[in-house]
Formats: sequence, structure tokens, C-alpha cells
Amino acid sequence: MLAAGCLYHFSGGGLPRDVKTVAILPFDNKTGEPALTQEASTALRTAVEGRLGLRESSEANADAVVRGEIVQYTPDIPLSYQAAQGTTGTVDVTRRRVQIVLNVELYDQKHGKSLWKQSGLMVDGQYQPPAETDGRTLAWAKLVTLVVEGAQSQW
Repeated sequence: MLAAGCLYHFSGGGLPRDVKTVAILPFDNKTGEPALTQEASTALRTAVEGRLGLRESSEANADAVVRGEIVQYTPDIPLSYQAAQGTTGTVDVTRRRVQIVLNVELYDQKHGKSLWKQSGLMVDGQYQPPAETDGRTLAWAKLVTLVVEGAQSQW
């Protein structure tokens, strides 16, 4: 009985076998921060090539496309405070958080169907003032993980 091992296993999962190329379309940006569009594209491009094994292609020739929109950007959410040095009754914010809300879709152009889609996806990242870009980098890393996990969870 021990030699038989476990016969239970998962199968399926992941992208369809014929999806080998992808186009990362520029995200629509509904915020006042223009750099977010390029940052999202760069983070996703690295992820789909490195973690999903897809080659980048033009939209017209791609098997799949990643598209989306950046709906909200809140860069300055206070998280922790410390009493200010030398003044009475004032505090300094020592940690802050950026929050980005997006709608994202991975769309199979060959079969005309959505492979993964998430609306109102919220990602965030903490930072120590004034390093807001560090918080954004963490938020993009979370987005990448969610997109990769979503793409790989298809049954």
C-alpha cells in the first residue's frame, strides 16, 4: 500500500497551451499621476515574460493581451506616527502607504474570451517619507503577483 503512493493530483491550471505571446497595452489612467501608466506596463511586462513564460508581441499578433485602467491613486495615507522632536503636541508621520485601484484583464484573443479579470483590484505599498516611489514599487509587485496567480489559476 505504501508503494502505491498518492494517486490524487491536480491537473488543468495555467494558461491555455496555445497562448505563447502577449501584448501589454497601456493602461488607461483616470488619476492625476501620469507616471503610473508606464510603471504598470513595465512591471507587468517583466512578469509575463519572466514568470508566465510568454513572449512579448504586438497587439495585432499576440495570442493574449493584458489591458486595464488605473482608477484611483492615493499616495499619502498615514500609517504610523511619532512625537515630533522639540515641539509639544505635534507628531511626525513615520510610515505612509500608497494605494492604487485598478481594473485588469488578461484576454485570450485567439478564442475571444477573458482568461482572468479583476475589477476594483486594490494594491498598496508602505514607505518611509519621502520615498513614495518605494511604496509604488511594492504596490506594483503585488499587482504582478495577483495577475500571475490569476493567470495560473485557470481551470
